Amino acid sequence: MEQVKEITTEELKKRLEQNEALELVDVREDEEVEEGIIPGAKHIRMNDIPAHIDAFDKDKEYIFICRSGRRSENVCYYLQEQGYKVRNMVGGMLEWEGETTKK
Repeated sequence: MEQVKEITTEELKKRLEQNEALELVDVREDEEVEEGIIPGAKHIRMNDIPAHIDAFDKDKEYIFICRSGRRSENVCYYLQEQGYKVRNMVGGMLEWEGETTKK
């Protein structure tokens, strides 16, 4: 199994501050997202990813986010096996020090 590419919270914050157009997907549960989500991130719960696979474009890279980086890593492995370009935000929202918005 090919290793999943990663991005640190610091790298992501810098890229967002430079107004890069990024595809962010938060895979946490509803009650976790209510505490705050990175602005611009789409919310698709981890267990709902297979049902929403058609919403992803194989020409784009997606950055997946969860609380600690473990669930998003699992989603990355799953989508990578399906041929999608993915990157996992290591450390998850526990290490995120950037802006968040309430959903």
